[in-house]
Amino acid sequence: MASSSPRSYGGVSGAQRQQQRRSRLLEAALEAMSRDEWRDVTVERLCADAGLNKRYFYESFTEVDAVAGAVIDDIAATVRDATVGAAVANFAKPVDQQAFACVTALVHSLVDDPRRARVLLGGVSATPGLRAHRVAVMRSLTDVLIEHARTVHGVELAKDPLAKVAPAFLVGGTADAVLAFVDGTAAITVDELIAQLTTLWLITGDGAAAVARGRLGEP
Repeated sequence: MASSSPRSYGGVSGAQRQQQRRSRLLEAALEAMSRDEWRDVTVERLCADAGLNKRYFYESFTEVDAVAGAVIDDIAATVRDATVGAAVANFAKPVDQQAFACVTALVHSLVDDPRRARVLLGGVSATPGLRAHRVAVMRSLTDVLIEHARTVHGVELAKDPLAKVAPAFLVGGTADAVLAFVDGTAAITVDELIAQLTTLWLITGDGAAAVARGRLGEP
């Protein structure tokens, strides 16, 4: 029986070519989303922007919002991997150094390509389903921050109402600060952005942990 897999050409396998085409669609979608033009995007336009025949769209996606969802997932995975990687690599260091490393990784994973910050943090004018997907992704990133806070501060913050508020406060505030930076309304350097966000993370995290310990009757 003949294989149904696409043949290799020029040393590039069929699977690799398909992945390359998918990446081109994601890049075209990222560009349109960052310009807040997603409501006007069609399969035809996306394929034209990606330089692909329309038939190649359906080898990876079923409809245009599926591409946008994949873009959001890709950005979130990059942010999560960078931040968690920094936390793991600096776990044995003092808390302030851990925070600085995590904020540095997070900020650069977004601002090095400002389009990624605008899409993940600013949202896009899109369908209710896509907006709901973005909200779910942001909540998953908040959950990562909660888990890290428990590890760093050595306190069961899950038992305190601050566990529901402080991480969301940090994520939301950080998102607004990053957007202000990439949009030019915060006239600071990226190093200044990282330094100030680190300070705010430490103030919020340490303060929340101290309150939680007090409520639990811990020293």
